[in-house]
Amino acid sequence: MEAVIERFFKVSERGSSLGTEVMAGLTTFLTMAYIVAVNPAMMEAAGIPFNAALTATCFGAAIMTAAMGLIANRPIALASGMGINAIVAYTLCGSMGLDWRIAMGVVFLEGVIIMVLVLMGLREAVMDAIPVALRQAIGIGIGLFVAFIGLKGGGILAADSSTLITMGSLTSPEAIVAIVSIALAIILTVRGTKGGLLISIIVATVVGIPLGVTALPTEFDFIPDFSALCAPFQQLPDGGGIAIAQVFVQPVLLMFVFSLLMSDFFDTMGTMMAVGQQGDFVDEDGNVKNTREILLVDSVGAIVGGFAGASSITSFAESTSGAAAGARTGVSNLVVALAFFVCAFLAPVIGMVSSSATCGALVIVGYLMMSDIGKIDWGSLEAAIPAFVTIMGIPFTYSITNGIGFGFITYVVVKVTQGHWRDIKPLMWIVSAAFLVTFVLFS
Repeated sequence: MEAVIERFFKVSERGSSLGTEVMAGLTTFLTMAYIVAVNPAMMEAAGIPFNAALTATCFGAAIMTAAMGLIANRPIALASGMGINAIVAYTLCGSMGLDWRIAMGVVFLEGVIIMVLVLMGLREAVMDAIPVALRQAIGIGIGLFVAFIGLKGGGILAADSSTLITMGSLTSPEAIVAIVSIALAIILTVRGTKGGLLISIIVATVVGIPLGVTALPTEFDFIPDFSALCAPFQQLPDGGGIAIAQVFVQPVLLMFVFSLLMSDFFDTMGTMMAVGQQGDFVDEDGNVKNTREILLVDSVGAIVGGFAGASSITSFAESTSGAAAGARTGVSNLVVALAFFVCAFLAPVIGMVSSSATCGALVIVGYLMMSDIGKIDWGSLEAAIPAFVTIMGIPFTYSITNGIGFGFITYVVVKVTQGHWRDIKPLMWIVSAAFLVTFVLFS
């Protein structure tokens, strides 16, 4: 069996081992396990029964993460995407008052369009049109973003009415656990300890028990609820027909399809580049290997997410933590998928892992992803200014898509100002214009 896995996934060929892949997969899962609690809560706010949302979240993530491992053989895990689930819960179903089945129809349709774009080769063509400096900047920006998420979740950073961001209370239980996780992650990384990031998460989780940060489970089983399945094709309870049909008769919903498409399109692109740089599957020209397979699986994730009632399932930037821990193949994805499957029945146990416990792992990932900053030609204004705007835009706007959009638009402006507008590839003009329209209409 081990020999079959070795041959299929090319584990040794990529400089990894089964043990490393398993440990790295667990690391990835624990850094993104928060979605098991967060997404069902948000979908419940949208009107989906909590148990049904939890089932959809866990099974959807398990299926699509396994598919990415088997088809693309790259360590990119997928789950319901933060941001899109917020739009579904608080905009489409909240302020607009839509039935959740219609909202899932919007997600489903967005996924179908993205899949068509992938099959047409457009998504890959857009990637090829992006200058190398911008590709590098996207990975760096995501690194800062991931570190920022870790520090915010651990209470090291806090909101402030005057300065927007300030240092949190370092004596709070959450911050103490986060500091422990950071210290352990740094020490174990410096010592070159295998599985150091995973160890830091586990130890910090244990430390959090007496401090009240780690919530001990009160139940240990869960019966799956598949009532949200086929959400876009369910009959509306008020006799309004099939849910997805409503998307085509309300023009404003088609605008939301476009908005979600832009977010999904470029979030995945950025995540793929970031994980690729960390997982050593980006070539010397800045091209991500197995791009077509990765993008195809990700596009199907949006379809599956809408169909299952889990919101759009997309590639997670937290996959960089597994890549940093040594993941190089789809074996780590199978580990993540298995963990999500088990989580569907033992969600309270996984819920013990707090954002404070994963803080250190995300900070180290941020550090590792800064390595490409020296590859950018900071002496070239046409490379440096758009790169800087991208790097700054991703964490400052708390959005990968927004940061990429600002960088693209800046690149076009700089090129035109220099009189080098002929050097801009046609797709960069089109995408930058699309971003401008999106910012104007949806900001």
